[in-house]
Amino acid sequence: MIRPPSGARSAAILSSLLLLACTAGSAAEGPATTLSVFAAASLADTFRDIGGAFEKSHAGLRVRLNLAGSQQLALQIEQGAVADVFASADDRWMDHLRADSLLAAAPAPFAHNLLVVIVPRTNPARIRRLQDLARRGVKVVLGAEAVPVGTYSRQALQNLSRASDFSPDFAARVLSNVVSEEENVKSVLGKVQLGEADAGIVYASDVTPAFARFVRVFEIPPSANVVAAYPIAVLRGSKLPEAAREFVALVLSAEGQGILRRRGLIPVRGDAR
Repeated sequence: MIRPPSGARSAAILSSLLLLACTAGSAAEGPATTLSVFAAASLADTFRDIGGAFEKSHAGLRVRLNLAGSQQLALQIEQGAVADVFASADDRWMDHLRADSLLAAAPAPFAHNLLVVIVPRTNPARIRRLQDLARRGVKVVLGAEAVPVGTYSRQALQNLSRASDFSPDFAARVLSNVVSEEENVKSVLGKVQLGEADAGIVYASDVTPAFARFVRVFEIPPSANVVAAYPIAVLRGSKLPEAAREFVALVLSAEGQGILRRRGLIPVRGDAR
């Protein structure tokens, strides 16, 4: 099991306190017919679709999504927020909850994702290839180290540093250009879209058709890219454990996996429809 580093853990705790205050209070006051699903920010559109499908087949039951960085969600749950299902963008924060005996059952992998580099459509830093990210003065924005996309991004940069057409200090030089570390991938997207950064690293599924018109995308070579793994689990404190299990089953079903695929993620089932 990978435990979050103490510094990253402290930063994540501080950043989650305001979210916890709102989430814990509203969850405690909510009706028993509301299923509370805590999901990584990169799953926003996908889980809205899956939640809608779930509500259609479960009359009178509403799905409420709490979307944030996986580290924020895990720490909210640890601090007492009422939730039924947790879907993380990496195994690290799911393992964190499992170590604290907060899962009702073993987590199940349900999707994968890949990374891409994005720059504003106007491309003010004139980035033409990935090597340009290391050029002095380029403003790069990444997810914080505690955030799954931040961890994956740093792994990819290290992988590129070992490639023959990149310098060995490529990762160090790019990291020295980082001007902001964000608490979730949507914030990275927003910084680049608004031109507050020259480049950022996000998930491929985040570059939706609506967003693609604002950015240019640079693919990371498969040999250096990092495959993000998404696990899901029912939480021990669930007020609706049967409904929570049925929601997880929908995510893992051919129907749910088809929604994931249409939203740009990589399903774990080959029969996704």
